[in-house]
Amino acid sequence: MWAMVIKELRQMRRDRRTLAMMIVMPLVLLVIFGYAASFDVTKVEIAFPQGQPPGLALPDPFESVDTDQSDPVEILQFGEADVAIDSSGPKPVAYVDGSELFTARAALQAFTTAAAAGAPIQTEVLFNPELDTSAVLVPGLAGLVLLFVGSLVTSLGVVRERQAGTLEQLAVMPLSPRDVFVGKIAPYFLVAAFDMVVVLTTGWLLFDVPFNGSIWLLALGALLFLFVTLGTGVLISTVSENQGQAIQLALMTLLPQVLLSGLIFPLESMAAGVRWIGYLLPLTYFNQIARGVMLRGAPFEALILPLGLLAGLGLVVFGLAVLRFRAELAPARRSSVKVAA
Repeated sequence: MWAMVIKELRQMRRDRRTLAMMIVMPLVLLVIFGYAASFDVTKVEIAFPQGQPPGLALPDPFESVDTDQSDPVEILQFGEADVAIDSSGPKPVAYVDGSELFTARAALQAFTTAAAAGAPIQTEVLFNPELDTSAVLVPGLAGLVLLFVGSLVTSLGVVRERQAGTLEQLAVMPLSPRDVFVGKIAPYFLVAAFDMVVVLTTGWLLFDVPFNGSIWLLALGALLFLFVTLGTGVLISTVSENQGQAIQLALMTLLPQVLLSGLIFPLESMAAGVRWIGYLLPLTYFNQIARGVMLRGAPFEALILPLGLLAGLGLVVFGLAVLRFRAELAPARRSSVKVAA
């Protein structure tokens, strides 16, 4: 028995990549997620399109922001603020964006305290009046499904081809690298798209999740997001020697996106040293697009930034994936040419 234990320890020591994942990665994840795991909102952006009403102070966590919009509802729809004050009537009305669950709850709590102290204001929650958790989570879960299929399942499929020796067989067939690449990822693309439709439809039927925007705008965001996730899956497969390593690397990309993208914990509540990681993750921008389209009915102009950032990430990641995949097929093609000669 001890001989087997010593053998396994020696083999584990030689596999430095796995050893680092088992020892270093848990510590790194603990530090990152320890700073990220917080539901406390420290900043709520508030806009005054008609000017700040007299006698209405701004307690914590409110922070005034400038806006060119005059309609409080459009301010929230375009995501320019979390709260917009309409002071055109006899009594100021605070419109709260219910699509940002924890921010909305923090704002309502602050307004309740201000009203108890005599502040002349009333509140109204838009886009998610009941502050339903499922309405906020389901759009993000659709992105999580795309991430799971695109990154984890795709990487396992390509690695399995290499281990079985069929990837080399594909390389010597009269197919261009582009044909092989597209042929490998197209099925995963279709499965991921189908899964997203199932998740959103189920959320709409079972949990009454609203869909107030354009389905084509959401489809565009999902398409750009899929390019990033499929490219990530192919990249993982090209640097993994077996399916075990592919699973480890895929989980390393999945866990940060689940916890640092705003899906569970609000980005505003994270420490500044961790929050910047969230802005590098594609799921962050898909969350913004999905919630904006489904809950707020946001138009294309309001989502140009997350759409553009997803497109940029897709070009980089997908381009690297294509280059790595071509490089992996090249040795087998050269071998086949020498054998034929």
